[in-house]
Amino acid sequence: MNEQLTIDVGKSVCVSALLTRPAEPRTCFVFAHGAGAGMAHSFMEAVAAGLAARGIAALRYQFPYMEKGSKRPDPPALAQATVRAAVEAAVGACPGLPLIAGGKSFGGRMTSQAQAKSALAGVAGLAFFGFPLHPAGKPSDERAAHLADVHIPMLFLQGTRDKLAELDLLRGVVQGLGARASLHLIEGADHSFHVPARSGRNDAEVMDEVLDVFAEWTRKITPKHG
Repeated sequence: MNEQLTIDVGKSVCVSALLTRPAEPRTCFVFAHGAGAGMAHSFMEAVAAGLAARGIAALRYQFPYMEKGSKRPDPPALAQATVRAAVEAAVGACPGLPLIAGGKSFGGRMTSQAQAKSALAGVAGLAFFGFPLHPAGKPSDERAAHLADVHIPMLFLQGTRDKLAELDLLRGVVQGLGARASLHLIEGADHSFHVPARSGRNDAEVMDEVLDVFAEWTRKITPKHG
């Protein structure tokens, strides 16, 4: 069951949110959407439902541009302010629970940028469902430079066929971050975590793998609540 919330970002900007909360959650994931699809996208819904089944609440929320029906993502400052407001809303909605923040693609990157500028209150770690390291066909690791200023655990969940993250570059980024960063590769998955039929697996099985890894990682970084 999803509870509808409204988040006040400031300067007369409000966005919608959905809280998916199991009976006895042990943590809450503050979950930002990707650039092209909002919080109600089937991928976002599947993650929230799968996490609830694993004892993890999820607070999904819209960025202002998506709330308005625009296709152009918000400027980083506004996106980061929205991340910060969503984290504050999660503190209020799930008092006492440790928080994980992050998201799908663009949403994860905006979350890490916010954390790099100023630590997000109550957030124990960041999780990226497909970190967009570079545009398709333009390999670079410049988008990861700010991660050096993130000093909490980070989990990168990445498909081996993701065209927005050349694997050698991504491995180098994660290695450079040291013990605070973990990388889990999903064999054959693309940026949307879709796998071809020839892989012998389906998307539901891939989702289970991704969420099992995420759930186990949260237990490790929030042991008192595991």
